[in-house]
Amino acid sequence: MANPPTHFTPEELERWRFGLAQANLNNVLCHCRDCDATWMDSSDEAICTCGSRRVEHIPCWQFPDD
Repeated sequence: MANPPTHFTPEELERWRFGLAQANLNNVLCHCRDCDATWMDSSDEAICTCGSRRVEHIPCWQFPDD
């Protein structure tokens, strides 16, 4: 599948990706679907301590603070 068209220059896209990575630092809520553990992480590919890869990853920066 071809990459979709973008409105960003390669430099702008790299800055955008860097900004998302910075926003995710210690700000990804992880929930294991097998053992029900919940923790905060910096990765959207975190694996649970029980060894499960069935982990839901939710970037918390996408929710506004009240």
